[in-house]
Amino acid sequence: MGKFLSDFKAFAMKGNVIDMAVGVIIGGAFGKIVTSVVNDIIMPPIGLAIGGVNFKDLKWVMQDAVPESVNEAGEVIPAVAEVTLNYGNFLQQTFDFLIIAFSIFLFIRLITNLTNRMKKKEEEVPAPAPEPPAPSAEEKLLTEIRDLLKKEAGK
Repeated sequence: MGKFLSDFKAFAMKGNVIDMAVGVIIGGAFGKIVTSVVNDIIMPPIGLAIGGVNFKDLKWVMQDAVPESVNEAGEVIPAVAEVTLNYGNFLQQTFDFLIIAFSIFLFIRLITNLTNRMKKKEEEVPAPAPEPPAPSAEEKLLTEIRDLLKKEAGK
């Protein structure tokens, strides 16, 4: 059991796990923002355009509700709730997903484009010219001999 816990601790303390946790938390918050955009900004005009329908209210009633009643023998027959297939909520969740996925696509594309532009600018900056190599010992010696010969010839 101790090895299991130490393995789990090593896994949990890796940088990638922490980064992933931060990403999940930020993604959840981003999802709430996009859901609000969908529910509060995008869907009301769409619902108005199709006749004032709220997508979450769309449903197919498979069995009507039956109110509580009393039969001839005086026994109470319990109420039966309405059985519905709530396809409107499914449509709403599908729209939410598509808009969130599209938003994330645009965000990643923006980051990728910015990164590519920065890389291009780095590539466009010319590298400084390399310095000529230092003269070898032989070249230094020949230069000294030349300078001495010039000095002797000038006397």
